[in-house]
Amino acid sequence: MNPFTLLKEDHKKVKALFKEYEAAGDKAFKKKQDLSDEIFKELEVHTTVEEEIFYPKIKETADKEGQELVLEGYEEHLIVKRLMEELKGMNVHDEKYDPKFKVLMENVKHHIEEEEGEMFPKAKKGLNGEAEELGEEMEVKKEELS
Repeated sequence: MNPFTLLKEDHKKVKALFKEYEAAGDKAFKKKQDLSDEIFKELEVHTTVEEEIFYPKIKETADKEGQELVLEGYEEHLIVKRLMEELKGMNVHDEKYDPKFKVLMENVKHHIEEEEGEMFPKAKKGLNGEAEELGEEMEVKKEELS
């Protein structure tokens, strides 16, 4: 498995879930709660795979700019995790839930754009022939966490 394909598939799935959430409507509390739970699980698995396997390998093989992108990725993950924890502690009926969820979506979408647009192209150069092995390791970890 190609690691970039694996991560892009995760990105695509989360963005589709975000669209479902946005389309659910103001009073679809049960649906929004179910979607939130699914999104949180997807993001938790994805960030764990990136932080434990992908980012360390990319940081090891990247140039200075690539290393900075990895460090920024870790920081963006912290923000997303913090928002998820806050949302988990809230009731979906709370008037602040949807606005906070929107901030989560905006942060994740921004993160995806940076990864796919800046980090992945740099990372591909640094990996040389190690991409498939990295992808397999990531896939195993993802299965363990799911």
